Parts: sequence; structure tokens; C-alpha cells
Amino acid sequence: MQVLENISLRKFNTFGINATARYFASFNSIDELQQILGFHKPQTPNAKPSVLILGGGSNILFTHDVDGLVLKNEIAGIQLIKEDKHHIYVKVGAGESWHSFVLHCLQMGWAGVENLSGIPGSVGAAPIQNIGAYGVELKEVFYSLEALHVFDRKLVEFSVNDCSFGYRDSVFKHRYRNELVIASVTFRLNKEPALTVSYGTIEEELNKMGIATLNIKSVSDAVLSIRNKKIPRPAEIGNAGSFFKNPHIDEGTFRRIKDKYPNLVGYPQEGGEVKLAAGWLIEHCGPRGGASWKGFRRGDAGCHSRQSLVLVNYGNASGKELFDLSEEIIYSVKEKFGVVLEREVNII
Repeated sequence: MQVLENISLRKFNTFGINATARYFASFNSIDELQQILGFHKPQTPNAKPSVLILGGGSNILFTHDVDGLVLKNEIAGIQLIKEDKHHIYVKVGAGESWHSFVLHCLQMGWAGVENLSGIPGSVGAAPIQNIGAYGVELKEVFYSLEALHVFDRKLVEFSVNDCSFGYRDSVFKHRYRNELVIASVTFRLNKEPALTVSYGTIEEELNKMGIATLNIKSVSDAVLSIRNKKIPRPAEIGNAGSFFKNPHIDEGTFRRIKDKYPNLVGYPQEGGEVKLAAGWLIEHCGPRGGASWKGFRRGDAGCHSRQSLVLVNYGNASGKELFDLSEEIIYSVKEKFGVVLEREVNII
């Protein structure tokens, strides 16, 4: 166990923001985590420790230094724990790379996560965000998770009903924010695939790739091909993928906006709501005097040239500069369409 002081977090977040952690430690087991939390106690009686949990650092924007303890989760392992007639139950260490886990599932023939290929970050971060892409959300394959409470250092278990999953949301983003460290996640995967290819441009991409026989590998390949065209790799340019959530509005509001902007993109949802494409809204707004945010750059902060939903750090942008840019985008979308965008990325 080693707790370091005054450590740069640049290499621990995909935006590449150079924030500093007052204390920093990594752990690869629950026992090691408990030791660190036992060592790093608050100085004042009855005070709660200031703790920030990091997975892959792919969904976070640092706007200032962290005056507390930053913990890097590196718990590994993929274990088949049981199976029944239709399902495989797999327990995965929270520090495992999400995409590496997806690749393992493809290799083993376990279905259910193929549409979630290429999403950056760790397995432990996936239920916090209820990650989703191309018509599939994590909650559809989630079974349970184990987490350690940072205050009393006890291990607790959550079922799918305990997690209060919503659109890019869960109980871990609110009630238990920075109070729990997810140690492992157990997934219920399918022995026989029920492929989802009607969402977005998957079918079109499959046709372009000349794929006639559908399976989980071909769906994954199509999703990766689409993502690589739209979203830059963090190793090439700092980003956190989609910065904003796709907003949900009622059908009446959708019709009123579409009457004025006939090319507005919307997807009907359960309960009569319509999901808008945040990228389309942003692309059809712009800074004052500009036609579109797409490709916009101010200093080293900007919107990517291929996908306006992705904010990027071209080198040395600060978290504050990227946050301020997101504020301008939110204002311009509200001013033009009357729709309020919500950030998907966690702001620190």
C-alpha cells in the first residue's frame, strides 16, 4: 500500500487535464482498499473522508485540483460463476477495461454487450452511468454488483432494482456519489443472441462492410466502425466521448419544434416522449457570428470536426475552458430550440 502526495492526474483522465491530487493511491483488491481507507482518516472527529474514485477516467472533467484522496481502481478478473439454460453469469473486476471485457465476451460467444463495443472506461464505471449505445443499455445485462462503503469500510451488494437505473443515470451518481467503491459487477449474458441492429446506422454499416451473416462479432465490428468514424480516440486527442446526453421532450414540444425545423431528428420513446439527437441540435447552433459549433475551436478547447457532441482538448486546454465552452453550447441550444442540454460527463 502506498499513498502518494501531489500527483498530476493528466494521465488518469482521457481529456488530459493537468489537475493535481493532494493524495493518490491505486488498489487491486478489497483488502488493499480497506487498508488505504483505514490509513487515510479525516483529521477532525466525525468528519467524512474526501474521496474521489477513478476508473478509466473517461467520463470526467477536472475543473480544479482535488484536495483529498483520489483512488484508482485496478481490481481485475473475469470469472464465470454460474449458468442456466439461457444465460451465463459472469463476475468481472471493476478495474477491468470495459472494451477488453466486451472482446472477451465475443471470444467466448456470450451475447448482450456487442452493441456496447468501443466504449472507453472501466467495468466499475459502467453501472454508475448506465452506459448505453446503439439501442442497448447496461441495465439489460446487469445482474448485481459488490461495493465497499468508504466510511464504514463494509462490503454491500446491489441488485438491479437497487440501482435505480435511468438514462445515463443510477443511484451511484447521486445518493452514493463518492461514498461507494464498486469492486465487481456480475452480468447476465445470453447463450443465444437477440441482435439489435435497427438503431442508428448499424444496418447501413453492415451493408457497407459486406456482412451478410449476422452474429455478435459482426454487430460489434459495425459498431466499432461507426464509432471510429465519429469519435476521436483519446490517445490522439483529449476527449470524453459524448459530452451531453440526448434530451427527452414530450411529443407536443417535439412537433412544435419540428414544424419550425423540419429536419429535426427524434426517436419515439416509451411513455410518449421523444429523444432528440443532441449532436444535431449542437451542429445546428453556433457561437455568436458562427453557423455551427461543429469544428469550433478557441485556443485548445473545441468541438470535434466530425461530431459536435464531442468536446476536445487539442493540447493544453484547462478544464475550466472546456466547461465554459459547454456552458455556451447549452445556452445557444436553449436560445434557438428551447431545449436544455444536460452534461453526461461528470464535472469535478
